[in-house]
Amino acid sequence: MKAKDIMTTRVVTVTPHHSVRHAAQIMLDHGISGLPVTDDEGRLVGIVTEGDLLRRVELGSAGLVGAIRSPDRVRQQARDYIRSHSWKVGDLMTEHVITVEEETPVGRIAALMEERRVKRLPVMRNGRLAGIVSRANLLRAIAVAKLEAPVRGDDAIRRSVLARLGEVNELSDVSLGVIVSGGIAHLWGDVDSESTRQAANVVAEGVRGVTGVVDHLGLIAADDPAADRHGPRATGE
Repeated sequence: MKAKDIMTTRVVTVTPHHSVRHAAQIMLDHGISGLPVTDDEGRLVGIVTEGDLLRRVELGSAGLVGAIRSPDRVRQQARDYIRSHSWKVGDLMTEHVITVEEETPVGRIAALMEERRVKRLPVMRNGRLAGIVSRANLLRAIAVAKLEAPVRGDDAIRRSVLARLGEVNELSDVSLGVIVSGGIAHLWGDVDSESTRQAANVVAEGVRGVTGVVDHLGLIAADDPAADRHGPRATGE
């Protein structure tokens, strides 16, 4: 699934010359928490969010200029004053906008939101705004995601488990063996942390056709190669 499959295409925008109050009213009217800002040619030039509005003078939360100690501090205080007092969207918006393309995978979009701590990402097509993906779009994608087709046969299930383990970055450096018998996946190998063990189990449990997981993984402390290994643990039904 990609950005083009889940994005909202009817995007409400404002221009840098719109008033801050106008932008706030649009957010309220449409029940959204951010607005792309486009110029007269329709090019994306920024974004304004509800977070930008929380430090406004109208709320009494705008910072006051305090003691001036350095040129950098002076410039920052000046910028903060403009953002909290100016009536224009162009003075308040964030100019350096993180965007994605229509073909960007949904997994990458979710990772970007987490990394950059943003709630929405404009989607571009040939340098133009084509849509927007929000956290709500990602939740809908999860809700309507189709289940994978059932995997038949122990050997097919084994291949699916191994493939899924190889797709998880956290397990990319771990060498694991898998044996499937009667739908039960047996995991073999050594891991260096309990969280890695749990991740491997979660991956195996999530593969279609797996009816249970028996954990034979050995847990080795990173600083003690001779640490005792734990015995097998069974999960699932």
